[in-house]
Amino acid sequence: MKALLLLLAASGAATAADADLLRCRAIPDIASRVACYDAIPVAGAAAARAATPAAVPAAPTAPAAPVAAAATPAANFGLSATQMRKADEPNFIESTLLGRIDGWGPTTQFRLANGQVWRVADDSVGSVMETENPKVKITRNAIGTMFLEIEGTNQAPRVRRLQ
Repeated sequence: MKALLLLLAASGAATAADADLLRCRAIPDIASRVACYDAIPVAGAAAARAATPAAVPAAPTAPAAPVAAAATPAANFGLSATQMRKADEPNFIESTLLGRIDGWGPTTQFRLANGQVWRVADDSVGSVMETENPKVKITRNAIGTMFLEIEGTNQAPRVRRLQ
């Protein structure tokens, strides 16, 4: 009989909690939504803990999925570059440099055929055999740093997009 009463109490609390969760989920402002979730009473927590085995190992978690950029910069605070990337964003692009190139140094700017402009963002200095309109590939590493790979060289300066 006690078990039946415990189950009825837990299911009633779960129904109330579901309604509270749905109400909170509908709040568009992040801070207000979090405050709403925090205000939900945790009434059935003690009963749920008593019914749960003492040591349940946590299931392994998958890597965090990319999160869509929020409307306010503060909402993205603490997220890694990988988490902020959109799922359909590529890890590299390929194009050609416009014009003649024989090397680069700090702050050198590169204009690509696709209209983008990139600037060397490190102190590297490199040279290539003078070529006209070489093919390039801009790649992103695991932490979000961009590198410019120029056909005909084995060096790849770190770059930052200007335009």
